[in-house]
Amino acid sequence: MDETDAVILRRLLADGRATLGTLAEATGLSVSAAQSRVRRLEERGLITGYRAQVDAEAVGLPLSAFIEVTPLDADDPDDIPQRLGHLAEIEGCFSVAGDASYILFVRVASPKRLEDLIRQIRQAAHVSTRTTVVLQTCFADRPPAINVKTV
Repeated sequence: MDETDAVILRRLLADGRATLGTLAEATGLSVSAAQSRVRRLEERGLITGYRAQVDAEAVGLPLSAFIEVTPLDADDPDDIPQRLGHLAEIEGCFSVAGDASYILFVRVASPKRLEDLIRQIRQAAHVSTRTTVVLQTCFADRPPAINVKTV
């Protein structure tokens, strides 16, 4: 990856709908050369997809929480992500070092729904939980700092 690829990645992180013309202008490439670069970045797995960002509150999911998940029995198989994959409210599942085995990020419509979800998580995965409710999100979903030296 060179600086031109880094510029393309930074532009697409800032605006996933940036046109090839905009990318070409930002890099000094022709539109076809910019398109080739983007395609190559996709093929190499540096660009893994494009998505819309949605305001969770606007779609009725104002309550966010982190749920630490710890197996009740250390001899249980480590299949917690598979056991919880069907729960749509879980937006992220992270394997972590520390007391918990996983941390889940969830969004729900109400405290009652959070309580129900915690119950479902405990039953489905045979785990204990510790929940931290998010009061305010100061920033999230920040793009990675792209520079040539890190890739």
